[in-house]
Amino acid sequence: MDYTSFFGVKKGLAVCYSGYRNGQRPGHIYPSYEEVKEDLTIIEEQWQYIRLYSCDAHSKTVLEVIKNENMTLKVMLGAYIEAEENNPNCPWGGNYNPDELLTNKNRNLKRMDLLIGFANQYPDIIFSLSVGNEACVDWTDHLVSVDAVVSYVKYVRAQATQPVTFCENYVPWLDKLEPLANEVDFISMHTYPVWEHKTIYEGMEFTKQNYDAVAKKYPNKLIVITEAGWATQSNGYGIPVENVNNEVQKIYYKALSHWSKSETILTFVFEAFDEPWKGSNDPNEPEKHWGLYTVDRAPKLAMQPIGYK
Repeated sequence: MDYTSFFGVKKGLAVCYSGYRNGQRPGHIYPSYEEVKEDLTIIEEQWQYIRLYSCDAHSKTVLEVIKNENMTLKVMLGAYIEAEENNPNCPWGGNYNPDELLTNKNRNLKRMDLLIGFANQYPDIIFSLSVGNEACVDWTDHLVSVDAVVSYVKYVRAQATQPVTFCENYVPWLDKLEPLANEVDFISMHTYPVWEHKTIYEGMEFTKQNYDAVAKKYPNKLIVITEAGWATQSNGYGIPVENVNNEVQKIYYKALSHWSKSETILTFVFEAFDEPWKGSNDPNEPEKHWGLYTVDRAPKLAMQPIGYK
């Protein structure tokens, strides 16, 4: 299904954006207006759409910059939801006491109201909404039931005009999320070949297989890839060191962009800039190194001009 007929927007390239620099992190120190402006000026040269993950001070600044600086970027805005259930399958800890789970549920409901508020305040900038991110996959540390996510979709859709979705790894969409697929306006899936120990020679074909599997299951539903990317460093935990570097990121990004364009698939590459706050204290932690630009905003090898003509 052609996304241009659904969104009513021109085809274009998309990227996930989180602007936290050295010494900054969510909930503590946020990027300034000028830092966000610098980032979006870089992004606007390459991409037409960005994805934001939370309804927080950072996203507020992003929306203000786009509006005040008359930028053309359009935003998929998300609400980050926390655990409402325990998950013993999470390798890094997914257990909470009942009070914590109840507190999280109440916070999640407030986040839905924030999402609706931003959507109605910036209807010309925000073109779609997501009620959560990777909260149903079996390894998540912020597990939320499918029924709860369905209720969030219905709640947001009733009070906002933008299409509503939920962003998740491709695997749950093939079975667990079938009830949710009937409720969202479009399906948002993630695909990470390198996390599944694929080499660069296998990566693009694996991405296509993931997309095709979801598209085959829901032939009448729009499928958007809201995360796909390739890290440039690893400490060997989860991703073999030999499978990542600047050159393979460039190969994957070029192939992904070409395929997305040729198949008219809206694909958000993960991600614009490296984020040093993520993951462990190991400087080679792969979570820190998915950016197409370094944390210092220097372009990596992949960033040669790509665009629709």
